[in-house]
Amino acid sequence: MRLGEIITAGVLALLSIYMMFKSTELNIGYVRGEGPGGGFWPFWLSALMLISTGWIAFNWYRRTSPPSQSDEPVLDEYGWKMLFLVGGSILVFVGLIPVISMYGAIAVFLIYYLKFLGRHSWPLTLVLAIGLPIGFFFFFEGVMRITMPKGLSFTEPFFNVLYDIIY
Repeated sequence: MRLGEIITAGVLALLSIYMMFKSTELNIGYVRGEGPGGGFWPFWLSALMLISTGWIAFNWYRRTSPPSQSDEPVLDEYGWKMLFLVGGSILVFVGLIPVISMYGAIAVFLIYYLKFLGRHSWPLTLVLAIGLPIGFFFFFEGVMRITMPKGLSFTEPFFNVLYDIIY
């Protein structure tokens, strides 16, 4: 566990630094009259993640976190199974984006995760799997004006209805 904690913190720190560097290719400040620049959110969220990984490393060094005091393996048999089930479903999620859109892929992922992995009820699963993607659509497309991948043409009629609500 101890080794796994510091390796994870180090990998996340490197990813944070890379994302901060890449986001500076866009404006990371506030653009008067327009709002945050294109790199604003990626840069500052990566900076917060870098600070968090620094804090994890500091606690690891002081041995104040439970993982930093443990000699147990990072993943047991159940942990490996869940890593495969969740990690595999994320790969399927990414593969579905160009086919059924970002929002459709979110809905499919939520159904799988909530109903089949989490064993929640169908009413809760369906409310979240339908409501969250629609909420994300209005947030990204309407509020933030960020277009997400829409998938193949068969998904277009659904998005046209939502666009009519926004505009």
